[in-house]
Amino acid sequence: YTPLTMTFPRGTLSASAADRDYQIIYDEKTLAAWLAKAKKAGRLAVDVETDGLDALHCRLVGISLAYETGHACYIPVSHQLAANPQLPLETIQKILGPLLSEGIKLYGHNLKFDGHVLAHHGLPLGPIHFDSMVASYVLNPSRNGHGLKDLTLEFLHEPMTHIEELIGKGAKQITIDQVEIEKVAPYACADADMSLRLADYFEEQLKKQALETLFRSMEVPLIAILSEMERKGIRVDVAYLERLGQEFQKDIQAIEKVIYEMAGETFNLNSPKQLSVILFEKLKLPVIRKTKTGFSTDEEVLQTLSSQHALPQKLIQYRELQKLFSTYIVGLREGLYAGEDRVHTSFNQTVAATGRLSSSDPNLQNIPIRSELGKKIRRAFIPKPGTILLAGDYSQIDLRVLAHVSKDPILCAAFRNGEDIHSITASEVLHIALKDVTPEHRRLAKSINFGIVYGISAYGLSQQLQISMEEAKGHIDAYFLRYAGVKAWIDHTLETARKDGFVRTVVGRIRYLPEILATNQAMRGFAERTAMNTPIQGTSADIIKLAMIHLAESQKRGAWQGDMLIQVHDDLLFEIPEKQLESSRAIIQKTMESSLALDVPLVVDLKTGMNWSDMSKIGA
Repeated sequence: YTPLTMTFPRGTLSASAADRDYQIIYDEKTLAAWLAKAKKAGRLAVDVETDGLDALHCRLVGISLAYETGHACYIPVSHQLAANPQLPLETIQKILGPLLSEGIKLYGHNLKFDGHVLAHHGLPLGPIHFDSMVASYVLNPSRNGHGLKDLTLEFLHEPMTHIEELIGKGAKQITIDQVEIEKVAPYACADADMSLRLADYFEEQLKKQALETLFRSMEVPLIAILSEMERKGIRVDVAYLERLGQEFQKDIQAIEKVIYEMAGETFNLNSPKQLSVILFEKLKLPVIRKTKTGFSTDEEVLQTLSSQHALPQKLIQYRELQKLFSTYIVGLREGLYAGEDRVHTSFNQTVAATGRLSSSDPNLQNIPIRSELGKKIRRAFIPKPGTILLAGDYSQIDLRVLAHVSKDPILCAAFRNGEDIHSITASEVLHIALKDVTPEHRRLAKSINFGIVYGISAYGLSQQLQISMEEAKGHIDAYFLRYAGVKAWIDHTLETARKDGFVRTVVGRIRYLPEILATNQAMRGFAERTAMNTPIQGTSADIIKLAMIHLAESQKRGAWQGDMLIQVHDDLLFEIPEKQLESSRAIIQKTMESSLALDVPLVVDLKTGMNWSDMSKIGA
């Protein structure tokens, strides 16, 4: 079979350069007349040009608009090289503002960015009708990027000018406000024009692939919610962060000293070449893996060597300290603007193929939860005065989704009866009475339970639990014997994936698997594990997205007070007024637990605290 991603029909929504009506608008009367045509058309694509990529702080240079194929305009705002006077921002706010905020169907590409910039300049966007970047992601989440120019070339056969052709590269690069308006205008107009054409094309594809409801009811509403969360940010204890940074630096210096003593000399710890000399030539440790540039010194190699010498383990500790220091201590400091005590992460909606959100600049999802270093970093995040942090965490959501899709009677009964699923699995797989299950038995069962969800092999389980391959295979076989419903679901899912070339989540999110029939065993094995995992992890992602949408709706109605700040996988973090904590937490918990009806109950654990690390479970 050929994956559907490879056979999407090509777009025909094109217009030659001669047919394009692109114009620069310098005066109020022309802008009003142009917008009257757009209003009559009933839709408007929006794109912005800025002097930087920080959406919350960059300067608006110009706005491009389009209302139908080939009809676009560019409104320069703050160009340095302007032969004609540019419209004052106040005038643009007066004429364009009402249309953007409530008067028309809004289109664009990556409108979360444009919305931040426009809102910061007094031009807030109303409800979004279509975002072609998000549509591309919904249609094929495994695609390597969803950039406007790549999509336009592939689906509309329209080559577009790249920004570097205007502003240059490297040390000589300038900002777009330093480029002549006459050169920027066609580039900017094409951005708005092509995002509108892509929307027309993708709209049909969403209908054909039965993805329109997912796009309209989940992904589009999420844009505004994520925008609000990004603007809110989360408060940081600046003084504590400064002290923590000094503590990290002392620890780094101390561990450097120990490493140099072990090695018998000083060297550049961040140089793989110099480290390789110390490990493999001076200490005579065995070479584990070779690369094109020499001997590998990555973490996996260092872990393997740790059983033979103390130095590799110290190097692992050093790297963890350095990474956490640069990413979070330095990163959080750099993320604080003058006079601010809140950092603003970016939530990426179109990156993870499973449907999950990711976080960047800084990445607040990757702070270690269980390590002491991670806990110290999380203590830096605090609520504003008069409020308290509230965390809502879905309990064992992937296993509950597995119970729902597999209909396995043992799994379903355990969750419906509120039993400990890991103890149940230990009892079933190890053939011991429930009362005889020890913490060690439960730990083994937990690895099996979550390993099954991720398509773990006997080898993978043996490595994880440090047991023999034979014993690991025996555990997996025993699991499938007892949980026959899970085995039947996996077999059916793989069969369907091989036939269709894709899998779907419970709510219909799609993921293509072009390697599912590959002759290469490694590629095929990865695709099979992905086929098993995506309906589980993807549905879990859908559940928390639906919860965020329902929570935003109920907050607008005044059902609960406070702000939704951060989403980390199965966890939502809120900032709640202390006086409204009791009433708000009840609504939040109920909303999260009812976000999607499953055959087993969803359970949300709530915690509160005055920092993100030291939080106490409510009801514990």
